[in-house]
Amino acid sequence: MRKADLVSSISEKTGVPKVDVLVTLEMFFKEVKSSLGGGEDVFIRGFGSFKIKKRAKKIGRHIKKQKAIEIPEHYIPSFKPSKAFVEHVKANVTSLPKDSNDDD
Repeated sequence: MRKADLVSSISEKTGVPKVDVLVTLEMFFKEVKSSLGGGEDVFIRGFGSFKIKKRAKKIGRHIKKQKAIEIPEHYIPSFKPSKAFVEHVKANVTSLPKDSNDDD
């Protein structure tokens, strides 16, 4: 499901115009990014948590040049689903569509 599909689905189920749903969704994404960018985690009860994880400094390899390079310490966003979210998925998904792994 893409963002446009999500907007259409929410609009159909709620009766709210698509443009209003899109604006709301975009503001949600913007607020999550802003909060994480400021070092603040976002917790949504029954859905999950958006958190910042610290990646330690490490040595990597530049394969083409056969050189070791230092990858500095950095922070990345992560998402941890709530127990209710995980249980809902476990209870309702029996198999994945054949083309669902094409994005990997």
